[in-house]
Amino acid sequence: MTTATLAPARVENTRVEDTRIGLAGNLRHIGALTRRNLMRIKADPESMFDAVLMPVIFTVLFVYVFGGAMANGDQDVYKQYLIPGLLGQTGLTLAMAVGTGLNTDFQTGVMDRFRTLPIGRASVLLSKIMAETFRALVSFTILIGFAMCIGFEVKTGPLEVAASVGLSLVFGMSIVWISMLLGMAMRSAQAVQGVAMLVLMPMQFGSSIFARTDTMPGWLQSFTKINPLSASADASRALLNGEGAVAHPVMIVLIWSAAVTAIFAPLAVARFRKRT
Repeated sequence: MTTATLAPARVENTRVEDTRIGLAGNLRHIGALTRRNLMRIKADPESMFDAVLMPVIFTVLFVYVFGGAMANGDQDVYKQYLIPGLLGQTGLTLAMAVGTGLNTDFQTGVMDRFRTLPIGRASVLLSKIMAETFRALVSFTILIGFAMCIGFEVKTGPLEVAASVGLSLVFGMSIVWISMLLGMAMRSAQAVQGVAMLVLMPMQFGSSIFARTDTMPGWLQSFTKINPLSASADASRALLNGEGAVAHPVMIVLIWSAAVTAIFAPLAVARFRKRT
């Protein structure tokens, strides 16, 4: 009887302590878990293949396969149009892949270990965003560097480049919350990938990333106008090419990022607490 009464009390005390973790404690936990995630990348460098190779593959594929047709045979013109748009597309693609990894962590028992530790539950998710920020920065650097090697010209300065990367990063990290929620809601990693593709394909190709929207039918133009990827692509073009309005598309991307985070971050944290 004594053992039976003590065990529940110990679990209850642990839960009470979890709710009393302060800001400093949560920051320590986020830092420790972020370091763990980065060490996993170091131990498994193949996990960076998508971040490293995807920008190169997309650039080569669209510039040299479709570039001539898209810009009346002038691939140099198409490079200036395409590359800024690929920043937002790369951030979105990397963000949606996070849910697959989170689902795998649940399936392999990693989250069972976290459940036994006196750590803030939100810190597990926030550490994944911090690690994903690192992956995204690597991918953006490779994208811009490779694009410049094949003839892309940055017509502004380093501050505009940093602003373009930062804007794509903010939007991409807001999408991570949706991805993580999907990762916890779906039963398998394959299901997460399937749903992610249903989200990615319309957003990517129903935008101004790859082609001018004025060549699209009216009903599709209506979708592209509200698609945040179109605003992200337009903002990056204005920042990197020095042409077009900057303030309006930047504001649209920031509003979308704030709204997505405000809606899906609490849902993802609540779902994580329920599962752990």
